[in-house]
Amino acid sequence: MKEFKDMNLKPELVNSLNRINFISATEVQERAIPELLLGKDAIVRAKTGTGKTAAFLLPIFNRINKHAGGPEALIIVPTRELALQVSEFSDKVGSNLGLSTTTVYGGASINMQMREIRNGVNIVVGTPGRLLDLIERRAINLDRIRFLVLDEADVMLDMGFIEDIESIISRVSSDKQFMLFSATMPREIVKVAQRYAKNELIKITVGEEEDLAVSTIKQNFVIVPHRLKFAALLAYISQYSPKKAIIFARTKFEANTLHRLLVSQKMHAILMHGGLTQSMREKSLGHFKSGAQFLIATNVAARGLDIADISDIINFGCPDDPNIYIHRIGRSARMGKDGRALTIVDSDSTKLLRDIQDYANVKMDRIELDLNPFQNIVIPHEHRTFGRSRGGFNRGGFNRNRGGEGRGEGRGEGGRGNGPRRFFRGGGQRGGGGHRGGFNRDRNSRSR
Repeated sequence: MKEFKDMNLKPELVNSLNRINFISATEVQERAIPELLLGKDAIVRAKTGTGKTAAFLLPIFNRINKHAGGPEALIIVPTRELALQVSEFSDKVGSNLGLSTTTVYGGASINMQMREIRNGVNIVVGTPGRLLDLIERRAINLDRIRFLVLDEADVMLDMGFIEDIESIISRVSSDKQFMLFSATMPREIVKVAQRYAKNELIKITVGEEEDLAVSTIKQNFVIVPHRLKFAALLAYISQYSPKKAIIFARTKFEANTLHRLLVSQKMHAILMHGGLTQSMREKSLGHFKSGAQFLIATNVAARGLDIADISDIINFGCPDDPNIYIHRIGRSARMGKDGRALTIVDSDSTKLLRDIQDYANVKMDRIELDLNPFQNIVIPHEHRTFGRSRGGFNRGGFNRNRGGEGRGEGRGEGGRGNGPRRFFRGGGQRGGGGHRGGFNRDRNSRSR
């Protein structure tokens, strides 16, 4: 493993890396940095958590002109969370070199971001939508851009940003160094790189193409009845004692419920999803980094989070898309460390598990959990009332009487009315009272 001091980097840059204990390069850094230092255009495919951020930032630090009077490097990322993390590393290393970085993304003051750019920065890290806003307001001058990076390019494709990205790239001078980094390499991404690179692209691939999931992650699953999924989560935490875990939920409602469950059990759990304001999400991320044991999140956190020492990823339900699964579990086993992943499913989701294993060429092992101590755990109800209430429908208490139609699917998630929820054995009950395994829904009232 090569050390940064042996990679033709400026001594002041090596000293800055030493200050934050960055001594040895990872494989992607060892292979990409020498090529990028020569000014070559590159397309780099490497798995999540292998150190791609430093692989493109260090060559930029080494070659950028800090007295240019405006931004010379533009780094485009898919999410606000990733933008903040790239900027955090850039600030840690670049500030010691006299380089400044600004982060631009939606949900924050565009006027403040415009002021920061006008005051003079060397590197701009931003999401496609906000970058386009700034470009249209002529707040950012792309004429000086010498380094253009697309980070997590496959995610930007998945999120529908490719047209925005091409619009931005087309306004940057053709005399630039083009760098594209991605965990996977769809054909559309390769075409974009080939279209906008000024020279022939150097292609760097770290790891086997079919090795989509990090090999150091122990991947498990448990199959339980739907009504016992919450009990399975608590049983796993009790038996496996995760040091630091992200629990992925499918919806904001489910994430809120999981958060209330863990907090009620005196666990240090943090919530993060798209229903929170940006400042709340940043605060949640800060709390998780600084010591919280659990982060409960929707897919807003599935890519780009670079948090050290995550021991476990827990999927509360099986993702519909194998790529989502791969992106989620990539939050663990960062930088070559070991990690665990658990997927909690009911019997209806076993096909999805097979699809993931076939697609990612991984083996997932079934585990058994002792659910008995947790089958009667109470989840406190949601106190907040959303929107207006009509005819007695109060979403804050989830009391839904639908006048007599009972589906009786037997999910057994009881007490979803104005009281706390309980888990219990047994199925739902068909009947005129609209009893659905403990869900009381009143169709005589409508609410929004």
